[in-house]
Amino acid sequence: MKSCPDSAGRSALPGSFDIHCVACPRLARFLAKVRGEHRDYHARPVPAFGDARADLLVVGLAPGMHGANRTGRPFTGDYAGILLYRTLRKFGFASHDGSDDPSDGLSLTGCRVTNAVKCLPPRNKPEPAEVRRCNGFLAAELAEVRPRAVLALGTVAHRAVLMALGLRAREYPFRHHAAYDMPPGVTAGNSARLFSSYHCSRYNTQTKRLSAAMFEAVFCDIQAFLLRSR
Repeated sequence: MKSCPDSAGRSALPGSFDIHCVACPRLARFLAKVRGEHRDYHARPVPAFGDARADLLVVGLAPGMHGANRTGRPFTGDYAGILLYRTLRKFGFASHDGSDDPSDGLSLTGCRVTNAVKCLPPRNKPEPAEVRRCNGFLAAELAEVRPRAVLALGTVAHRAVLMALGLRAREYPFRHHAAYDMPPGVTAGNSARLFSSYHCSRYNTQTKRLSAAMFEAVFCDIQAFLLRSR
C-alpha cells in the first residue's frame, strides 16, 4: 500500500443491473450499430467490477468505444484505465495495474468501479435524460455496496452520484480534489464522504489538467479518511 504525507427526476428503472437494457433508444440504436461493425466487442451495458461490498466506489462517466465497450469491464482497454488501475494498485485496492484484457486476473480489494451511464454514448457524451434514466442502477449500486467513500470522476459522475443519493447539486458543487461529508445514512451508516476528481481521461492527462500526482493526492485523502473512519 502506498504511504502518503432531490432524487427528483431519477429513473424508476429496476434496481438490478440488466445487460439487456434498451431503455435509452439512442444508446440502444448506437450499440446495435457498433455490434454490427465490431462483432467481437461487448457492445452492451457494462456491469460494475470489484467487491460487491466495498469501502470505496469509483464512479466514471460511461464506457469508452474501444475500452469497456470492447472488453466489458470498466476502464479496461482505454487510456483512462492506465492511470486509474495503476493508482488503485499503489493504494492497495488492486492486485496489479490492469491491462486491456478482462481475463488478466485483476482483482479489487475493498473497491468497486462503475459508471454513471452503463452504455457507450455517441461521441462519449450521454444526454441528460440518459444520465437520469440510468441513475436508478447507480442508486441501487450505492444501496447495495454501501461504500464509506465515493470517488466521482468528472462533473457528470459527480452530479449523477448526488442524484442517486437524493442530494442537491448546488449544495455540493464539483471541483477537483473536493470532499463532502454525506448526510447520515445515505450510504454506510453515519460516516461517508464524497470525493471528486477530474476524470483520468487521455485529454485531461495530456493537457496536464490532471497529473498522476494530483490524482494520487485525492487517493491520499481517501485512504486517510477510510483509516480514520474505521
